[in-house]
Amino acid sequence: MSADRPEFSRIVPLAQLGTKPFRQEIAATEAERDALARRFGLLALDRLMAEVELVRQGQDTILLHAAFEAAFVQECVVTLDPVDGAMAASFALRYGPPEHESEDRIDEEVGFEPLVNDFIDIGEAVAQEFSLALPSFPRSPGAVLEIEEEPADAGPFAALSRLADREKP
Repeated sequence: MSADRPEFSRIVPLAQLGTKPFRQEIAATEAERDALARRFGLLALDRLMAEVELVRQGQDTILLHAAFEAAFVQECVVTLDPVDGAMAASFALRYGPPEHESEDRIDEEVGFEPLVNDFIDIGEAVAQEFSLALPSFPRSPGAVLEIEEEPADAGPFAALSRLADREKP
């Protein structure tokens, strides 16, 4: 895999898009899932699949609709134990010339991606949206982070005072 090519690349040339919607089902291979797991800091990525639709909207704008499913394993932020996860989500992106980005803020539900090549990488679009949907702080069931509470009247120097008391012989 080259350094400039994403782990889960599925290229759709713009010349392939006509007036009818273009639909494709994609699924990450085992090697692609392993590479994506490393990229996103996962212990494992057991499944990543998507149904993608591209629709031309005028000469230079393309709308991508995608629905994806994933099964993965993350590390618990408290215990470092494996935490199984699964998700199903959908998203939409509008691709167009970079100069159209400021005028494309009509629909807040649809993100804008500048179209700088003669293709769209639908695999990378799915991978990026998957990474954004991952739980930020996964926890094992029952994992509790115990934090020492300061008494309300302790004041700003209470922790410093405790440190000084610990260092006394």
